[in-house]
Amino acid sequence: HAAEVLGSGYRMSGPDTVPYALWCAAGHLDDLHEGLWFTVTGRGDIDTTCAIVGGVIAARTGVTALPPAWHAAREPLPPTMSA
Repeated sequence: HAAEVLGSGYRMSGPDTVPYALWCAAGHLDDLHEGLWFTVTGRGDIDTTCAIVGGVIAARTGVTALPPAWHAAREPLPPTMSA
């Protein structure tokens, strides 16, 4: 119902995407995995809404809260350049 009221990215605009993503994140601030699965149920622009939700929740929990399997499956980051 929230996706219908708030929008979930079907119109591909900020006002149609961000409110839903923040609502999903607010309900799962301590569980990234559950927050992402909950966000997917709204359909719409799933990759964008999940990116927003993931960023909000990870900012709160930190990367150490990510499931270990996600760390193992990620692509390596490129080396950083120091100035």
